[in-house]
Amino acid sequence: MQTAGGVSACLPIHSDLDLVWVRQHVRQAAAQLGFGLVAQTKLVTAASELARNTLVHGGGGQMACAPVNRGGVPGLRLAFSDEGPGIPDLDQALRDGYTSGEGLGMGLGGARRLVHEFDIDSSPGTGTTVTVTSWVSVPPRPRQEL
Repeated sequence: MQTAGGVSACLPIHSDLDLVWVRQHVRQAAAQLGFGLVAQTKLVTAASELARNTLVHGGGGQMACAPVNRGGVPGLRLAFSDEGPGIPDLDQALRDGYTSGEGLGMGLGGARRLVHEFDIDSSPGTGTTVTVTSWVSVPPRPRQEL
């Protein structure tokens, strides 16, 4: 995997204002790489959910954003990391309708459906890193039944 042209960044996530900056940066980076409006919106929505989880459940952290290229197809990879309490049960956390707070329970599962690649690394006491990648002009993967 090689880095493509575009805006790489590492943005802090420590306040609601930081969530706004994350969304704006992801939209601008996706547009620069050639993502269409619908694809931009999906990626920004996923980024917003993951950034909010980083802030609310992880106590804050950061997002690393990097353009990537696979076989001539540009993409955008986002990694959200925190040093919070971690997620004790990943299967449960990814299940639609599950919430550890007062939200709708659509964060992780919803974000996973909005991107082409989704990886999560978390265990109790070690924090969480969620890495997502979307590709320009790649159809979304089919919905998985749980």
